Amino acid sequence: MRSESSSPFLLILKKIKMAEEVNNPNQLNIELSEEVAEGVYSNLAIITHSHSEFVIDFVKVMPGVPKAKVKSRILLTPQHAKRLMKALKENVAKFEAANGQIKDLEPVAIPMNFGGPTAQA
Repeated sequence: MRSESSSPFLLILKKIKMAEEVNNPNQLNIELSEEVAEGVYSNLAIITHSHSEFVIDFVKVMPGVPKAKVKSRILLTPQHAKRLMKALKENVAKFEAANGQIKDLEPVAIPMNFGGPTAQA
């Protein structure tokens, strides 16, 4: 009986992987856990910065709820913030080329009102 580790198919895959690693020593393997892969919904991003970093807080605001929580916070160097901006611009352009122009919404005021009851004092 042949074990799985010695099957010709698996041996070929191992050789291909080893060849790829030799040909591309700078390859970065990125691991994505199931929990992180599920993602976090956000309908508001608040961006602040200092001289050394950008902070992006992703918030989920619910209709009629006067309180919202930051669901995720990302810290970036100024260089990475600029790369993110460029990558978003490129991806929005690709999306619009395939799906049509994304319509801009009217300016959003905080607190946001999603058609729920308006808070009154």
